[in-house]
Amino acid sequence: MKIKRKIIQIDEEKCDGCGLCVPSCAEGALQIVNGKAKIVADKFCDGLGACLGECPNDALHVIERVADDFDEKAVEEHLKARGAAPGVHPQAHAPATAGCPSARLQTFAPSTPCQQANQPVSYGTSPSALTHWPVQVRLVPPTAPFLKGADLLVAADCTPIAYPNFHRDFLNGKVVMMGCPKFDETDAYVEKFTEIFKSSGVKSVSVLTMEVPCCQGLPMIVRKGMELSKKKIPLEQVIVSTRGEILKTQKLVA
Repeated sequence: MKIKRKIIQIDEEKCDGCGLCVPSCAEGALQIVNGKAKIVADKFCDGLGACLGECPNDALHVIERVADDFDEKAVEEHLKARGAAPGVHPQAHAPATAGCPSARLQTFAPSTPCQQANQPVSYGTSPSALTHWPVQVRLVPPTAPFLKGADLLVAADCTPIAYPNFHRDFLNGKVVMMGCPKFDETDAYVEKFTEIFKSSGVKSVSVLTMEVPCCQGLPMIVRKGMELSKKKIPLEQVIVSTRGEILKTQKLVA
């Protein structure tokens, strides 16, 4: 049955056939054909966009169009025919051999006190608090495992430069997503956060912005995503001056 729903669209002009998106699709809906990523069949694509963060060229987007309804049973048969268990793509455990590593999902274990004591001089006086990769809003898929049950920090791109103790005071213990509401696509941000809040079980959200006017769109984007997801999650905004001072901390209502 054909319905209007969300589904992946591939921009063939941007796609270079690197194949990084293929293993990220647990339904096996994507494959490389004649050097370009293709959807095998609309009914295999659930439209959630787990593949988006894997594309280094921004060739994948979620759109709404008339398509065959997602068919979970057909997906199971499709995966069995390709030699994979349902929910696991046949290439899910294959090592990546091409494409940009900036889009590859990674999770890092926090450093132990012993490891911190033996960090090389290049780390400076304190170790990194980053626990995952990627960090850009555009590259993090809503289904990223590190988002599950996370305390989420949404930081404007300029804040780590302005605030010297960013890792210690804001990033420690949190999952971070970074972006710029002035230069990136607002609608895409709203859609991304909506999907994250719907499915990831995020426990809290802190939005870190600069004092400049263009930054103030970031908390609005997060609030809109929360509103569309119909989730109520504790939300606060911290505003940093261009000289690195905390000007204001406030609770926000979604």
